[in-house]
Amino acid sequence: MSPYQSVRQISVDGQSYSCYDFSALADKYDLQKLPYSLKILLENMLRHADQDFVQQSDIETLAGWDPQAEPSQEIAFVPARVLLQDFTGVPAVVDLAVMRDAMNHLGGSPKQINPLSAVDLVIDHSVMVDYFGHDDSLEKNTELEIERNRERYQFLRWGQEAFDNFKVVPPGTGICHQVNLEYLAQGVYTKVVNGQWFAYPDTLVGTDSHTTMINGLGVLGWGVGGIEAEAAMLGQPVSMLIPQVVGFKLTGELPEGATATDLVLTVTEMLREHGVVSKFVEFFGPGLSNMTLADRATIGNMSPEYGATCAIFPIDQETINYMRLTGRPESQLKLVEQYTKALGMWRDENQPDAEYSSTLELDMSEVVPCLAGPKRPQDRVALSDMAAHYAALLDGEAEARVKAKSKRIVVTDMDAEGGAAMQPAAQEKVANIELNGQSFQLTEGAVVIAAITSCTNTSNPSVLIAAGLLARKARERGLEVKPWVKTSLAPGSKVVTEYLERSGLMNDLEAMGFYLVGYGCTTCIGNSGPLPEAIAKEIRGRDMTVASVLSGNRNFEGRIHSDVKTNYLASPPLVVAYALAGNALVDMKSEPLGEDKEGSPVFLADIWPTSEEIKQLVHSHVSMELFKEKYADVYSGDDDWKNLPVSGGQLYEWPESSYVRKPPFFDGITIETLPLEDIVGARCLLKLGDSVTTDHISPAGAITQESPAGEYLIGLGIEKHDFNSYGSRRGNHEVMMRGTFANVRLRNQLAPGTEGGWTTYFPEDKRTSVYEAAMKYAQDKTPLVVLAGLEYGTGSSRDWAAKGTALLGVKAVIARSFERIHRSNLIGMGVLPLQFKEGESAESLGLDGSENFSIPAIASHQREVKISVSGAAGDSSFTAVIRIDTPNEFDYYRHGGILHYVLRKLAKEGAPAAGLRADEKLSDLGVSDQSHSSVSKIPVWWKFFKRK
Repeated sequence: MSPYQSVRQISVDGQSYSCYDFSALADKYDLQKLPYSLKILLENMLRHADQDFVQQSDIETLAGWDPQAEPSQEIAFVPARVLLQDFTGVPAVVDLAVMRDAMNHLGGSPKQINPLSAVDLVIDHSVMVDYFGHDDSLEKNTELEIERNRERYQFLRWGQEAFDNFKVVPPGTGICHQVNLEYLAQGVYTKVVNGQWFAYPDTLVGTDSHTTMINGLGVLGWGVGGIEAEAAMLGQPVSMLIPQVVGFKLTGELPEGATATDLVLTVTEMLREHGVVSKFVEFFGPGLSNMTLADRATIGNMSPEYGATCAIFPIDQETINYMRLTGRPESQLKLVEQYTKALGMWRDENQPDAEYSSTLELDMSEVVPCLAGPKRPQDRVALSDMAAHYAALLDGEAEARVKAKSKRIVVTDMDAEGGAAMQPAAQEKVANIELNGQSFQLTEGAVVIAAITSCTNTSNPSVLIAAGLLARKARERGLEVKPWVKTSLAPGSKVVTEYLERSGLMNDLEAMGFYLVGYGCTTCIGNSGPLPEAIAKEIRGRDMTVASVLSGNRNFEGRIHSDVKTNYLASPPLVVAYALAGNALVDMKSEPLGEDKEGSPVFLADIWPTSEEIKQLVHSHVSMELFKEKYADVYSGDDDWKNLPVSGGQLYEWPESSYVRKPPFFDGITIETLPLEDIVGARCLLKLGDSVTTDHISPAGAITQESPAGEYLIGLGIEKHDFNSYGSRRGNHEVMMRGTFANVRLRNQLAPGTEGGWTTYFPEDKRTSVYEAAMKYAQDKTPLVVLAGLEYGTGSSRDWAAKGTALLGVKAVIARSFERIHRSNLIGMGVLPLQFKEGESAESLGLDGSENFSIPAIASHQREVKISVSGAAGDSSFTAVIRIDTPNEFDYYRHGGILHYVLRKLAKEGAPAAGLRADEKLSDLGVSDQSHSSVSKIPVWWKFFKRK
């Protein structure tokens, strides 16, 4: 037992709880100065101090944390639970299933592969907006969702029965982050160990980068790749470097007219500019008392957009208020308050500020309405500047203001013969369209998608009520949404629908075309569905630049819709406003959205709801009873879900399926790891610029008929209308490897003048698809590398960005810098991440990608490697930094990946995970906790995962 371990007792409603506190450290270290987030990590280490993966020096370093120190000390973090969404969750369960097969092959028991932590998978990423604008849109989209995803859902139903500690929230319930915020999160976890109740902070990792939304509730958690999450499920601690923590002081309160979305876009811009990649961000200051919990969650949600590992708010009275509102038991609220106060984690107005590595400050009264785009969340544009910004994007800065009006069609003005009157100017790229009995003209700048979607804003009643009120006021004035706008409403949970209906605002939203299309993440992840063909045909044929406006958090190139080049993030009420305006060139400050019934102009200011109006409706219609009612049977599902057939026992019976296939990750695995080998004569598969995101790398969105993945599905006899999305087919490696590096906006410098998944196969100097080239190189037994610029792998925690890279035969990625999650995922798949030295790049070294690359096998603790290059210009070499940052990561890499490491370790131990016999279940040990999970006694099962 560590000398720093100290246990105290707290009592709640007659129940006594033990908890590890900091009293044994208090005499030596000033823990009042330690940020809230690091106190959670410190408690986690103290609780596991008798395990081999926690060293006493780790505890001392964290307790005496130096805010200015560069991250160098590795620590282990053991999350209480794991959160999955279905796009990333299905391949995670596929991997667990194939690991059971591999364990069986190695002579072990399949039951050795079983989640040890509580795992919740929320099906929320599969619904697509095929139908919109009608009262049966939800029903039709749901029918299509079940039809398209039946094989995936049957597989998940098998997993729910085959694995312990694994629960599935069925489709049509809500977005995983909102379900987590409103229901799953506990604030403080409890568990019985050796007959004694223990209390400790609720923590998690999730396979969606927006897991950080829960930081708004004071719960520490962040997004990891599916590979890393699987390891956490199997008992591996998350290895990390003690981070720097950036303090963000908030003062004041939002002014009239500004929303939480405007606040988060401002915060995103500030933090991106400050630089917080791989750092924690912690919010403090008097402004927190003026924020709702939903506003905090909105800011926490967008942590990946500014690059931080997490962005957390401490627990305080507002946290308790929200937990009470959402129906948590009063005993749980008392426990959260007493526990956090006992450990010095409770925030109040009088406590001193912690020390931070650096600080920023924002007076929220200075926040103005804004959007972000056209392709990055950090590129904030004030609403007052939007028209000029968009005109500049189309025409060039010099002529932007002059052309802003002349480039737009005003369909409400009619000429003498009843046709649409055009503004006096040369109309370039104008399309005459007839759709649903309406004739109109479409021009550049048209808003063709207006979507209230994504976890960022559909967790926040204030902005949803604001959208409904704006729709109500527009309806009262007789305004209508333009006929070319595809409108949709995809709430984060059924609670949203209920309070919109009870307030009458659902009728107003529907009158503006914002009918319910589904419960889940839709437009924000590319599930926007098709545009009407008449519109899509003209956009493509005329190469028109059109826009989407969505209340989401991602707008990377090619993500929202392949035909929509410019995409803007905005608050839900602004989404409605732009649907009314119909064009991104409308100046919302000085130009009307349309005319009322009397022909008078109606401006945005005329219909924008006041803060008091919003507050009154939130207070009247968002209640505890709603949350209790909607979450009473959260795991049940409808009849379609309940009636799905389940086949297989402990081993999955792999069917002939185009959705779920047995992957080759463990083919030929041996019990012993093989020595690392030199990478000799590698060719470059792609040479990429800066800010290549996981959306560029990983298959996402629609599958086109002409793509390698589309050709594969056609070869299976699948019709184009049944292709579904890449996300829905993540359980089929054949589809996913064909879609890797196939984003329609990817620019590979080895195929100049093209966009999409094209490259050059150098032995024949032939331009071909990335997939075809990779397969030819594989036939030649030629290893591959990728050259890249700054911020390689930014974006979502897409495991297939790493899995697909590995399956294509890429052995190393050499970039100027990496985003945290993707770098970790590459290692998790046995791909070596290398970084150009400061000031160097492929360009500065004269590399054009046609060369041969040789990389010697690396060794443990080696920090740099010399890469030999041969090509037309002769032989040369350069030194790269090895971005394997921790000893655990090197273990994963030398085993060929994190899952290979876990599998071999379990097989060698020869005993089931969690210290159970093959025929035992966790419940047989008499272990229980407050949630659905049953976590084994820590001193038993951690013995199987000792650090080497």
